[in-house]
Amino acid sequence: MEQRETSHEYKPHYPVSEDTPKVFFEVSIGGVAEPQKIIFELFQDTVPRTAENFRCLCTGEKGCSDDNKLLFYKNCPFHRIVEGFTAQAGDITKGDGTGGISIYGKHFDDEPFGPKSSHLGPGIISMANDGPNSNSSQFFIVLSPLTYLDQVHVVFGQVIEGFDVLHAISRCGTASGIPKKPVIITECGQL
Repeated sequence: MEQRETSHEYKPHYPVSEDTPKVFFEVSIGGVAEPQKIIFELFQDTVPRTAENFRCLCTGEKGCSDDNKLLFYKNCPFHRIVEGFTAQAGDITKGDGTGGISIYGKHFDDEPFGPKSSHLGPGIISMANDGPNSNSSQFFIVLSPLTYLDQVHVVFGQVIEGFDVLHAISRCGTASGIPKKPVIITECGQL
């Protein structure tokens, strides 16, 4: 029988604040079981625009963009997963890593890198980008320490519950990044 790792083996890297927004994903892995929940804390105290972009894309409250793209993570796939490295999702326009749009328009600028800006290890959430000031809706969740990404990608939150789900997502990864099975955000919102 396969042993399943539990949440007690991981913990948030930064102290969790009662004053910061908490959002969730319900994630389907392979479509064969009930979706499992991951809860994130957003660092609205240090990167407010980036945290607000992610929060609004979790709730879908902004509706559609000017070009009629739904600004919502619901039904979005994790399109790139490299086991033990990163799990990337958030391409709400194309679903394959070539698209994305923010609540502010196509892209928005990086915010200053502050005290919670290190990719310390599993559960840190950071913006995927194409270079400086090119943030959209795409993000990645760190699956191992990746501090060489510090000052290159904006860290805006961390997993606070559901590390076992994060580990299950990581196991769907491949060296090429093409997931072994579909990993889909089936529901999301704010707590």
